[in-house]
Amino acid sequence: MNSEDSEDNLETLQEYIDWCFDVIVMKKNQNACSPVKSETPSSKRSRPADSTETTSPTGKSFTDILDSIDKRLSSFDARLSLVEILHREFKSLRESLEFSQQQVETLAAENASLRDSVKSLTENVTHLNEENKKIKETVIDLQARSMRDNLVFSGIPESAEEDAEATVKSFIKTYLKLPEDTVENICFERVHRLGAKKPGTPRPRPIVAKFGYFKQKEQVKSRSRELKGTDFSVNDQFPKVILERRKVLFPIRRSLIEKGSRAVIAVDRLYVDGRLYRDLSTTPWLY
Repeated sequence: MNSEDSEDNLETLQEYIDWCFDVIVMKKNQNACSPVKSETPSSKRSRPADSTETTSPTGKSFTDILDSIDKRLSSFDARLSLVEILHREFKSLRESLEFSQQQVETLAAENASLRDSVKSLTENVTHLNEENKKIKETVIDLQARSMRDNLVFSGIPESAEEDAEATVKSFIKTYLKLPEDTVENICFERVHRLGAKKPGTPRPRPIVAKFGYFKQKEQVKSRSRELKGTDFSVNDQFPKVILERRKVLFPIRRSLIEKGSRAVIAVDRLYVDGRLYRDLSTTPWLY
């Protein structure tokens, strides 16, 4: 119902009240100015004021007006009920929104706490990774130090039930050209073939010799130049990790030497003109 309909109904009702007031006032005036007359039943029936078809100044019957007002009041009641329902729904939604806001604030606080925890854990993991790297490098260094007295002889033919120490001494005397008395005085702690023998493999297994004295080891190693142009080689023994690093450094060293630089590899480090070579892409173990 719009405001214009409400104003029309109020105006109609006001006109009806005014008209009733005028009728009552006029009737009292007539009763005061004229003698009382007896009315017959027929005259009562013919009075316009007692008829149910009495009309208002607007030309409508009062019954129609009252019915219209009743219908509109019913419509007002229905709409009022709808407003009350909507109000309850709105109240419920507002409470839900307030609850959701509280939940969001709680989650935000928990998220901030978790973010701090993750940051702390990340820092701890970074620290542990650094410590783990240091420990790993320490272990590799200890392995390398335990092998500092070892030499690996490669290419020496392998025979069944051989004496590895005698084979190495014979090789040193024959191919490295050390005097026989010097070779006989060499002291080995242990000499053995490296790895298990694989049937059908023509290449002989390398021999690892652990010298009793570092100076004797260096003396034999210094004679490895005599093997140039042969299928034999004599090298220091290193852990597998260091061997892989050295494979990366050898091509770099060769390239630098071709450019006129003085490049030397010491274990798993490359020194160029006396300075340590560092490159994150090729030598990440130095970072």
